[in-house]
Amino acid sequence: MSEKSFYITTPIYYVNDIPHIGHAYTTIAADVMARYRRMMGDRVFFCTGTDEHGQKIQQSADAKGMTAKELADRTMENFRRLWEVLNISNDDFIRTTEERHEKVVQGIFKKLMDQGDIYKGTYEGWYCIPCETYVPESSMKEDKTCPDCGRPLQKMEEESYFFRASKYSDQLLDYYEKNLKAIMPRSRYNEIVSFVRSGLRDQSVSRTSIKWGIPVPGDEKHVVYVWFDALINYLTACGYMSDSEKLNIFWPSVHHLVGKDIIRFHCVIWPIMLIALGLNPPVTVFAHGWWTVEGEKMSKSKGNVVDPFEMADVYGVDPFRYFVLREVPFGLDGDFSEQAMVLRINSDLANDLGNLLNRTLQMVKNFRDGIVPAPTNFESLDKEIETLLQSTFSQVEESMSCFAYEEALKAIWALIRRGNKYIDETMPWKLGKEGPQERLDTVLFVLAEMLRGTGLLIAPFMPLTAEKLWGQLGLPGTPEKHGIPAFSFGGFPAGTQTIKGDVLFPRIDVENWKKERAEREARKGSVPDPGNHEEQIMIEDFAKVELRVGQIIAVEEIPKAKKLYKLHVDLGYEKRTIVSGIKEHFSVEELLGKRIVVVVNLKPVKLCGVESRGMLLASGPADKSTLALLTPDKDIPLGSRVS
Repeated sequence: MSEKSFYITTPIYYVNDIPHIGHAYTTIAADVMARYRRMMGDRVFFCTGTDEHGQKIQQSADAKGMTAKELADRTMENFRRLWEVLNISNDDFIRTTEERHEKVVQGIFKKLMDQGDIYKGTYEGWYCIPCETYVPESSMKEDKTCPDCGRPLQKMEEESYFFRASKYSDQLLDYYEKNLKAIMPRSRYNEIVSFVRSGLRDQSVSRTSIKWGIPVPGDEKHVVYVWFDALINYLTACGYMSDSEKLNIFWPSVHHLVGKDIIRFHCVIWPIMLIALGLNPPVTVFAHGWWTVEGEKMSKSKGNVVDPFEMADVYGVDPFRYFVLREVPFGLDGDFSEQAMVLRINSDLANDLGNLLNRTLQMVKNFRDGIVPAPTNFESLDKEIETLLQSTFSQVEESMSCFAYEEALKAIWALIRRGNKYIDETMPWKLGKEGPQERLDTVLFVLAEMLRGTGLLIAPFMPLTAEKLWGQLGLPGTPEKHGIPAFSFGGFPAGTQTIKGDVLFPRIDVENWKKERAEREARKGSVPDPGNHEEQIMIEDFAKVELRVGQIIAVEEIPKAKKLYKLHVDLGYEKRTIVSGIKEHFSVEELLGKRIVVVVNLKPVKLCGVESRGMLLASGPADKSTLALLTPDKDIPLGSRVS
């Protein structure tokens, strides 16, 4: 086995998000690669984690009456739990609120300041709060909205520390010209190189307008900008400033898997930071595509966000892992469809893989009392299988070297389908009754050997399935512990007692599945999801929320805002303006004169340029298909307190 090191990471996931298929996709891909490299004999370090600083976290925490740290502590557990469910084999889980990370961020910031690569200045520009980034005027849309999320930008001016990114642009271009696989797929490489050649500006790396972040060393009125802080997680986890041996082993071979939306941070700013620190840029940054859901963009408002917890529970962890990597070439956008997953389970997993194992073990049981016989002479057909098996290992290695998961799985399934064809060609059932018994022994041995190789090949993708297959073949240990380089054709231990167990993948009855799915969707729309309950609070916490009765006295549409109304509300003791995203559910006529319940002690916020001072209360199913406003059932005075 080789002695190479291999460091692979996912991006760290923002704790303001609920885990969805995009998070699962990246992490499954990283896990498969980590497992594969371990099976190839590499020394592997696999890290994932959560990004917990920034303005969005602070705002969400404020809205919930919590501290930002309390919110982060609670929501990061959603990711930890999902990785356990999806059988993710990460070696580390890093949080940006950990003390080890804060020390490294401040150490790097100070080092770059000391060498003149970070300096103080003033930044003026258009800022997107949801994306937590400044947007150049050349990139923003005509209506001054963010090119990424489409939300309104705010003009901001503040004192800031800047990183001299422009100083290192030539070194970065030189690195990319010498390392054509440093950015994958190739289309992303061309995009980034073109962007760098167009000229880089120095980057703002601190903020004074927020407090939820890591203080700048020596100037604590500034906090380190969230993206600068977040990128450094890869160094923290790898032992920078704490474990030089670990850093020396793994950093020369770091590989990042990210979504295409954050490629510029990872392929422009991050490698320049590393060059400035005297470290090598990533060996590979692979930016994969996005998922739509049955042809539509995934969004909370449409209620079509794919819940990986649910997919694993309904279809099984391994089928879900297999589907997301087999359905779409890694790097391209893909469309998620439950029906497509059912079809793949029935065809690829049940008909092909499950059938090959079941037929083989049944014949070994019928003709050799479940014991795999020793072969005699290998005929040309058997040698053809040997050649195919060995070439499949080579094809998989070539595909995995460039993160082509789909191509690797195609090669494995070509082998599996050839195995089923081999059974039809050799007809062991006929040999068992009237053919040469030596020939039957060889055929059964070749099938067992093909399944042994298949178990090794599928283990990174479907580790639980591979272990079941391995166990039914009667082989000791696990395929992952056996390793891939140790495989050679003819090595199956003759005389092994097989253990025919349950079918690997029972076929799904499509008509029953349609009914069950419809019932599942109906339950989602009619019954609140218990998983959405907030943590229990004390009566003192509830008392902090000031609810009062108000009346809508005027309604205005907001230009270019598809979902927002500007409501003028009479609270009895004063009149207020509230911006509310209820336009899709109510006409102006339905709202005029309606008495509502208003949260009156929220901090004012600007939405589409209009200051909103309060929030009305509404309820509806999870998919937001309908919405009802909370109203008093009696004509009580405006401004009355709700308790």
